[in-house]
Amino acid sequence: MAGFSMGRTLRSLLADPHRPGSMASRARADRWQRLFGAFPDLSEMTVLDLGGTTQFWSTVPVRPASLTLLNPFPGSNDDLDWAEAIGGDACVPPPQIQARHYDLIYSNSTIEHVGGHDRRQRFARVATSLADRMWVQTPYRYFPLEPHFLIPAFQYLPLSTRVLLARAWPLTPEGFPADRAAIRAELMDIELLSITEMRSYFPDASMLYERAAGLIKSVIAVQGSAATS
Repeated sequence: MAGFSMGRTLRSLLADPHRPGSMASRARADRWQRLFGAFPDLSEMTVLDLGGTTQFWSTVPVRPASLTLLNPFPGSNDDLDWAEAIGGDACVPPPQIQARHYDLIYSNSTIEHVGGHDRRQRFARVATSLADRMWVQTPYRYFPLEPHFLIPAFQYLPLSTRVLLARAWPLTPEGFPADRAAIRAELMDIELLSITEMRSYFPDASMLYERAAGLIKSVIAVQGSAATS
């Protein structure tokens, strides 16, 4: 138990974006600044976040004029009174989403969770069809430290080995299921992407890169930004 307690503390220092001074909070602050640099008129925009949550947006330094969050669990998004949360599939949005046109489509660490190549293609079509401007970020498959579990080279291991490690690793995300079958299903849901794959899904976008220790940590497909055109 002591090992897991220390693991939770270490994970918080590394990966808790709401902990001041953590690596994740610094990375998120840098990402916000890059977003504002790409879209300086964000405060005047209508934004659709594919897969977003109110927790993610609760600390944004600049609010968009209008924010809609589309994810399967809208009930968890009722604590931000200036955002609209709608339940639905980002790959097949409900009619009320498809009927609108937004200034900006935003997505953070979602496309790698939607489930397979076909659904990623659908996700990309949604992201590029509902707005002229887009910002879609995903962790980079070939960064040495797997971002969900903070285990080096975890994404390259056999599924059975990953299940065993996820059950025993003290830095496994809090709330992760303990049942072996549930862990396997969660792991199979994570498909980290390469730069080539991101370019194939977003051929008209520019690619930005976030780095750590000089290595590419995540990839961002950006479209409609004066800073990248």
